[in-house]
Formats: sequence, structure tokens, C-alpha cells
Amino acid sequence: MYNEDDLASAIKAGVLTNDTATAFRAHVAQQKGLPKNIHEEDFRFITGFNDIFVFIACVLLLASIAWIGAAATPPVGALGVAAAAWGLAEFFTRKRRMALPSIVLLLAFVGGVFMTFAFMPGNKDGSLASASAIAAAAAWLHWLRFKVPITVAAGAIAFIGVVITLLFPTANEAAKSADILSVLAGVGVFILALRWDTADTLRQTRKADVAFWLHLLAAPLLVHPVLASLNIFGGPTSPAQAIMVVGLYIVIALVSLTIDRRALMVSALAYVLYTFSALLKQYGVVSLHFAITAMAIGSALLLLSAFWHPSRALILNCLPLFVRKNVPPFH
Repeated sequence: MYNEDDLASAIKAGVLTNDTATAFRAHVAQQKGLPKNIHEEDFRFITGFNDIFVFIACVLLLASIAWIGAAATPPVGALGVAAAAWGLAEFFTRKRRMALPSIVLLLAFVGGVFMTFAFMPGNKDGSLASASAIAAAAAWLHWLRFKVPITVAAGAIAFIGVVITLLFPTANEAAKSADILSVLAGVGVFILALRWDTADTLRQTRKADVAFWLHLLAAPLLVHPVLASLNIFGGPTSPAQAIMVVGLYIVIALVSLTIDRRALMVSALAYVLYTFSALLKQYGVVSLHFAITAMAIGSALLLLSAFWHPSRALILNCLPLFVRKNVPPFH
């Protein structure tokens, strides 16, 4: 299986020319029945069963290191995990370029660094802030070395942790402002994702993969507090609430179509399912309320998926030129 990074590497090595790579992309798009410049939001997760095999082995090894190290003291186990994750990444990420193990090793490294400093003996107030800052720096170093796309999202999480712990010393204080903090963090991550997206609107480089993970992080941060503010879980669901949920979901769908990213829609899906399922149940459809809701919404999403690109074309033709220049093309 080959991806855009492999094509870029082949072009750099002189194995392929830019024209040949472009022709190859057009051929693949034609086979899929897509316009030549259309990207299906591909990202590497599993390239073969060996990814799963190595993933399981990495999890077992890292878990055992954490367990054995924690027998002495938790920071020792965490530091051991971070060191082992970096060492394993030198082979499985840098040389073998395995997708799933690379993600796990990155998360283990950043998480191990954070846990090492968060639970250092003698740490008092501010330890979480300093640990988050060090974890963000660790993510940056990992990015410089390995360029794993999810690294930027992991660093963003660590940075958000730094800001929150500096602004709110205790968890209770942070919880009181959780919704507004989530929205602000989501907006920041979403803007960052758009910056990565606009740097590669054709989605032919690693930048598109970085943007994918940032969108995946931004989506729940934005969607959850906005839809939760409608209080659909707080009691009986009214038709007015259902209409508002649908309205918000339509807005989310329009944004998703414009930027050609589906993460926002997926994050909001649970709220739509719950709202209409609860509404049907209240009106007497007790046994099949969820099945009917899932069938209707699933059918609608499949229809949208089938006509995703024509729908994008329709929407983008109504938007200003500067917007169309900064999003993936639709033809």
C-alpha cells in the first residue's frame, strides 16, 4: 500500500517525476469515479496486519515496563515507558514507517514524559502546569525527529493543559468553566487545523494528515459544549430542542462540506441520535425508537456520502473566491 508520503519520497529520489505522480493520482481518482483533484480524506492507520502485530507487542512491552517501574515509584515506570517508546520509534517509526505503532509510541512517549514530571516526589501546586509544558516540548522534539502526524495534536493537548492549569489551580475551578474552556480550546485547535489544511489544499503531503488529527481533536471540544447547552440530557426532549439540534447539525454539515472534513459531523452524531430516539420514545415508539432513528440518520448520511462532492461544489460555488482558494478543490 502506497500513500502520498511514499509518492513524495519517490519523486525526491528521482524514481518518479512530478508529471508521472500527477498522472498516477488522476488514474486512481478515475478508478474511484472521482474528479482528479478530489481527496477522500485518506489517512494511514493500518497498512497491514503486521501493524496490529507490532501494536500488540508494543502495548505489552510498554505496559510491563510501566508496571515493573511503578513497583519502585511511579515516575520511574513513566520514564521507562517514555524512553522505551522513543527507542522503539527509532526503528518502527523512523525506519519502518508503521502507522498504528507510530501513533501508540508517540502517545506513550508524550504520556510517559507527562507522568514522569506530574508525579515527581515533592511536586506541589503548579506541577501539572510544568508537566504539561514539558510534555508539549517533548511532543515538539518528537515531531522534529519522527514527523508523526498525530504529534501536533498531542502537543496541542499538552499546551491546552498548560493554559488550563495556569488559569485554574484546582480541578473544581476548572470544572466550573469547563464548557467555555472547551469551546475556546476547540476554536484554537480548529484554527490551527485550518492553517495546516490551507498549506496543502490538494492534500498530497503529511500536512493534510496533521490537519486530520487536529480536526479530530477540535471536533469534540467544539461540538460537545455547544450541543450540551441545549440540555437535551437534562429531562424530556421537546420538539423545539430537536429542531435546534437539527439546525446546529445542518450548520455543522455545511462547515464540514466547505472544509471537506467529516470529523465535526461524526462528533455531533451521538447528540442527534439521542435527541430523536428520546423524542420518538416519548411519543410512544418504545421498542424501536433507536432503530428507527438510526435507520433514518444512517440513510441520510449514506446519501450525503454518495453525493458529498457534488454537494461541496454546490456550496463552494456560493462562497467568495478567497474561501474557495483556501479549501480543497471540488473539481
